[in-house]
Amino acid sequence: MKDFLAGAGWGAATVSPWLGDASTRRYARLAMAGRNAMLMDQPQDAEGAVAPPGASEDVRRALGYNAVARLAGADCARFAAAAAWLRSHGLAAPDIYAADHKQGFVILEDLGDALFAEVLANHGGEKQLYEAAVEVLAKIHANDAPAALSADKPLFAYDEAALVAEADLLVEWFLPLALGRKATDAEVSEHRALWRAALAGIGISRRVFVHRDYHAENLLWLPERRGVARVGLIDFQDAVAGSTAYDLISLVEDARRDVSPELAEAATVHYLAAMRAQGTPVDEAAFRHEMAVMAAQRNAKIVGIFARLHKRDGKPRYLAFLPRVWATLERDLAHPALADLRAWYDRVIPKDKRRVEPPLSKGKA
Repeated sequence: MKDFLAGAGWGAATVSPWLGDASTRRYARLAMAGRNAMLMDQPQDAEGAVAPPGASEDVRRALGYNAVARLAGADCARFAAAAAWLRSHGLAAPDIYAADHKQGFVILEDLGDALFAEVLANHGGEKQLYEAAVEVLAKIHANDAPAALSADKPLFAYDEAALVAEADLLVEWFLPLALGRKATDAEVSEHRALWRAALAGIGISRRVFVHRDYHAENLLWLPERRGVARVGLIDFQDAVAGSTAYDLISLVEDARRDVSPELAEAATVHYLAAMRAQGTPVDEAAFRHEMAVMAAQRNAKIVGIFARLHKRDGKPRYLAFLPRVWATLERDLAHPALADLRAWYDRVIPKDKRRVEPPLSKGKA
C-alpha cells in the first residue's frame, strides 16, 4: 500500500482509517497539502469467483455464491468502470485518481461525510433528500442498461438465477439460526420453486442500470452542486442490469432506518412523475406489482445476509436490524401475488421464531 501511494503521488499523505461496512473492503481517508481523497483497499483473496458472461446457472452455482448472484467480488476495475459510466451521465460518482486493480487499491474522490442517514438524523429534510434521490433514479432509468460498463466489463443481467440465489440466503443462514437446524432438501426446493414462480416476468420487458444497494448509507448530500449531482453515489461495484423497481425499493424499504409508508408512497409518486416528465413513462400497475415482488425478494435476501454477517463473519450488530427487516418483509408478503410464499414462511418459520436476539457483549449483563 505504501508503494502504491508513493507511486500515485500520495506517499506523504496522512492515512486515517475510515469506518468499514458489511463487505471485505477497507477504507482510509488521505490528507495531504490541503487535499483529501479516499483509499479503497480490497483484499484480493477475500471474495469468490466471478462467472464469465453467458455461464449457465449450474456453472455459476458450482463457482459459488458470488458467481451465481452476479457480485463483483474483489474486482476493483468493475467499480472504476461503473463510476465512469455514472459520471458520463452527469451523476456524482467519485472520480478515480489512481488504481492498482491487481493489488486491489484505488484512490478516489472524497465526497465528504454527509451521508443521507447522518443528514436526516441531525437536520431532517426527508422530503428534499428523498425527492433528489428519486430524481437520480429517473435520470439513470432514462436509458436502457448498457451492455457493458467498459470494453472488458459487461454489465451482467440481474436474472432469475441471481435473484433466487439471493433469496436462498434466508433459508441457508437465517433458518438454522431461528430453528436450530438446517433446512431440509424439500424445504429448499419448495422455497426456490415459489420464488421462481413469483419472479416470472420481472425485469424482463426493460432492464436498467441497477445500483443494487441504493439507500441512505450509500448516498451523500452535496448541496453545493446542482440537480442530480447533489446526490453522491458510492458502493455500486455490484451494479447489474435489472428491474426499474429494485433501487427505489432499496431506498424506501431501508434495512437500517425507518421510512414511513407516507414517505415511501410520496417517493414512488415522485418517481412516476419524474419518469413521465422526461418522456419515459412506466405502466403504474405493472410497476407497483414489480415493486412488491422486488421488495419481498430484497428483504428476504437481507434477512439472510444479516444472519450470515453474524454467524460467518462475527458481526452480531446486524442482528439488531432484523426486527425491522422482518416487519417490512411481512408487509411485502401481504401482496396477493406473494400469497404462496407468505404461506411457506408462516408454515416453516413461524412469526414467533423470527426474532433473534443479539448476543450480550462480554463483561455486560
